[in-house]
Amino acid sequence: MIDPTDARRKRLAIRAWRRGIKEMDLILGGYADSELATMDEEQLALFEAVLGENDHDLFQWVTGQSEAPPRFAPLMAELSRRAAVAR
Repeated sequence: MIDPTDARRKRLAIRAWRRGIKEMDLILGGYADSELATMDEEQLALFEAVLGENDHDLFQWVTGQSEAPPRFAPLMAELSRRAAVAR
């Protein structure tokens, strides 16, 4: 039997890698690959909420072109740091 949390992590990984913008595939998918396995329920819920946002908004938040909503700001800062290192 599959653990519901593991199934959720797999769904989130697929959603992270299948975005509308290739840049967001790489940013969110790479983050999912490295972090999903260790996320608790609260972190999973936040990441799931982020995945529900528009790619163009997410890209602007990650690149600093616009300010992320306060609840997403720490995660966007982390994604931004990771994206900068990947360049």
